[in-house]
Amino acid sequence: MSHPPFLSVIIPAYNEERRLPDSIQQVMDYLREQPWTWELLIVDDGSDDQTATNAEAQVAGEPRARVIRNPHRGKGYTVRTGMLQATGDYILFSDADLAVPIEEWPKLAAPIQNGSDIVIASREGVGAQRIDEPLKRHIMGRVFNLIVRMLAIGHFQDTQCGFKVFTREAAHDVFGRMRLYNEQTAAPRGAAVTAFDVEILFLALRRGYQIQEVPVIWRYGEETKVDNVRDSLRNLSDVLKVRWNALTGRYRDVRRR
Repeated sequence: MSHPPFLSVIIPAYNEERRLPDSIQQVMDYLREQPWTWELLIVDDGSDDQTATNAEAQVAGEPRARVIRNPHRGKGYTVRTGMLQATGDYILFSDADLAVPIEEWPKLAAPIQNGSDIVIASREGVGAQRIDEPLKRHIMGRVFNLIVRMLAIGHFQDTQCGFKVFTREAAHDVFGRMRLYNEQTAAPRGAAVTAFDVEILFLALRRGYQIQEVPVIWRYGEETKVDNVRDSLRNLSDVLKVRWNALTGRYRDVRRR
């Protein structure tokens, strides 16, 4: 049996036929320069454009990369699919727009190799940079983080940055326990930016995993799929569901290791 790759990179995508080709190329170019083994999984969230078809054509000559076609169930379920199918010693998921450049990986690599089970990129803290972010968007993010701290988990300055790495054990364990986004999730209308990260980090803490937050460089994208009103309400709903599940015992079986 062949040895698993050192790093798996997961990129969730929904209707990304414009941005995704450049992102795939940037990631593959970076990975091909590394001395360690890797795999790249692009998980399509039931796109109704040419995202999946174009991605399949682009990675056709690269045996270490593949495309997974999902039904449309939103970002949380899409990331979950990739994390559970990945085989690397470490499993990183990155947003399709590469708002956090793949070159920021070494900042997460050091702590994950030195004993952390999960390392999350943060747009807050000493050394973090937010480039071109509108003030309104920044304020919304800080208000949401305050809500997360009050209602769900008070440990982190930024739970929503789309650049996180897990050991294979932690990834398969925690994502396999998701309650909010799984096979029973109904198909949303359009892009569904969610707060699945909050549930994942809540479960990881319950399981006793060591989590470290690392400041990174992050660039706001003009083509972001975030809808300020719709997604704020959806994210708030997710946080409330995590809180409710905890209060009503739905996470009772999530024992510490």
